[in-house]
Amino acid sequence: MISKLSIVIPAYNEGRTIHLILDKVKAVHLLHDITKEIIIVNDCSSDNTEQAIQAYIAANPEMNIQYLKHEVNQGKGAALHTGISHATGEYLVIQDADLEYDPDEYNYLLKPILKGFADVVFGSRFMGGSPHRVLFFWHTIGNKFLTTLSNMYSNLNLTDMETCYKMFNTQMVQSLQLREKRFGFEPEVTVKISRIPNVRIYEVGISYYGRTYAEGKKIGWRDGFRAIYCILKYGLFNAK
Repeated sequence: MISKLSIVIPAYNEGRTIHLILDKVKAVHLLHDITKEIIIVNDCSSDNTEQAIQAYIAANPEMNIQYLKHEVNQGKGAALHTGISHATGEYLVIQDADLEYDPDEYNYLLKPILKGFADVVFGSRFMGGSPHRVLFFWHTIGNKFLTTLSNMYSNLNLTDMETCYKMFNTQMVQSLQLREKRFGFEPEVTVKISRIPNVRIYEVGISYYGRTYAEGKKIGWRDGFRAIYCILKYGLFNAK
């Protein structure tokens, strides 16, 4: 049985919208009355992200929010490493600070875990009938290529390796030696978690409210090449 879910939120220059995602997290009622531990990691933002988070914590003292920050910008992966290391819930989920993913769908990811089937659940933007914003063609092609390449070395049949929504058994993910400090986190954690003996990985369909670059989307083509490098590094060459 799960008593607590840790929600790890990396944040970089999200001062304008961080309160909106926190409101959504606050509003979620988890199945079986599971409690929420919210871990926000500010990756040395250059805007008012810190002030916005501190104001939110002060206005919502009843929420279990743990605030951490990096003194030097290190990247999303590094922020996730910090958040994961501080998680105390039996399971944890990754939540971007933007509004592309809906926290109300945590329960979708929890269901196969609560039924005793899964240790890890990926939320796929390419499965099911949930709403998906129509955006970039080449982004989608690139995502599917990276997922296929990753599947070749992890021996999984995922449809969306690059998804933000990944829910892990906390002890399992904390046992991994994760090194990628930026957007290489996704392929690295996927390959390494797949190699834990007898791990049970599930995938469920989720919605996706994607942002354009004008609206603040940060990932670009360079990150795609880095992902290929990481898949080969940790998959083909089995780097530790």
